[in-house]
Amino acid sequence: MPILKDSSYNAPRFFQNGHVQTIYPYFFRSVGEIEYKRERLELPDGDFLDMDFSSVGSKKLVILSHGLEGDTNSQYVKGMARKLNQYDYDVMAWNMRGCSKEINRLKMFYHAGATYDLASVVDHVVSTGKYESISLIGFSLGANLTGKYLGENGKNLHSSIDKAILFSVPADLSCSNRQLHKTLNMGYMDMFLKTMKQKIILKNQINPIDHIVDVKNVHRVKTLEEFTNNYTAPLHGFRDSNDYYSQCSSKQFLSQIEVPTLIINAKNDPIIGKNCYPIKECSKNKNLFLEIPDSGGHVGFVNFDGDHYWSEMRARKFLQECA
Repeated sequence: MPILKDSSYNAPRFFQNGHVQTIYPYFFRSVGEIEYKRERLELPDGDFLDMDFSSVGSKKLVILSHGLEGDTNSQYVKGMARKLNQYDYDVMAWNMRGCSKEINRLKMFYHAGATYDLASVVDHVVSTGKYESISLIGFSLGANLTGKYLGENGKNLHSSIDKAILFSVPADLSCSNRQLHKTLNMGYMDMFLKTMKQKIILKNQINPIDHIVDVKNVHRVKTLEEFTNNYTAPLHGFRDSNDYYSQCSSKQFLSQIEVPTLIINAKNDPIIGKNCYPIKECSKNKNLFLEIPDSGGHVGFVNFDGDHYWSEMRARKFLQECA
């Protein structure tokens, strides 16, 4: 049974709380600049994705997928990129639609189930012929997206993709949504909504969407549930939030994953609920490895031993163990 009962992560003193683990890196971690080389990928539908490469001349590539309202400059992305570069991995972190400081062209944005964009990124990298192996790492929304992509492709996954790691996965989006609406988590929700609402307004200025959604009242939206029902769902072809959660949750796809995949969800993650821990799915699929540290928060895993966080060293270890 590939459920890892003993995690190697021991949280520092005063970092046992999930909220502290989640908030501290956002406000106090500073990785410094990564020497990214940006490439723009033009998509068949007329839109684009901005990909940031941090290369050391390796034949091994790791693709990083950020979380909700993140980007390639998020501290957890840069920290992972820096550490993997040090261990002779090229890294490509990609910005989801509308997340690269330039609003995307089409009426649609990105969402937790938009695996067609990850597929375009992977296909592009494979087409270059530069890499003998490609690994995928996702964080939060990007982890859900990555898990869904792996499961959807199953046995048809490109042979160069050999392993994956998913951190803080909201594998059941409906459950995670309910968790975010709890009183103690409203601050996270408000932070996400602030930039999401700004993007709706900016999008309407560039490519009018007010004939599809109610732009003028976007400032009245108070919850992610409202935003999903009024904006995410209609802009991306879903009936409502329930339809979106049902179709896009990665949990239902995990049983079909055919490459070694490490899933790490902390017990004290304040953003994912109990149905987001895929214990049954991992117990039935030999390719899945589930690790549930007692602490870590949401994409936290703070560490003060050197310039890295535990998640970065854990990722390196798993990538090398499964080589």
